[in-house]
Amino acid sequence: MSEPGMIRVGQGFDIHRFSDDADRELVLGGCPFEGERGLDGHSDADVPAHAAADALLGAAGLGDLGEHFPDTDPAWKNADSLKILSGVADLVRQAGWSIGNIDVKVVCERPKLSPKKHDMERNLSTAAGAPVTVAGRRAEGLGALGRHEGIAAWAVALIERPT
Repeated sequence: MSEPGMIRVGQGFDIHRFSDDADRELVLGGCPFEGERGLDGHSDADVPAHAAADALLGAAGLGDLGEHFPDTDPAWKNADSLKILSGVADLVRQAGWSIGNIDVKVVCERPKLSPKKHDMERNLSTAAGAPVTVAGRRAEGLGALGRHEGIAAWAVALIERPT
């Protein structure tokens, strides 16, 4: 049961492998990264947006992305993941929660996120209707991420039941 003033935390995760489609655009935090390999996915495969949405759903106890935005639904084919994040934020608010903040860590060897970090934060914050921070981390050559096979993101979201 949730009471007024109650705070909940959710953890989110997403990972996508790089696509072999040379025309697939890489989108992270709603920002295109020209000249970089895109990621495989039913939507635009925006890993930070998916991790943020997953964290919100977990915090509110509203299931997972696959329940709300199944990859079997053609409506979500090549969808803008900022719209998915915005839709999840709406679901969280409809369930009676306010979103405090979301923090996202993106793990990849490339691209460098720092040139677009502030744009990514602005895009994700606008979609979530709450502050979103983004930080990039390298896998230091370890594992699939270190071998440049894909990109992953972890997120944590704080929500509160208004008093």
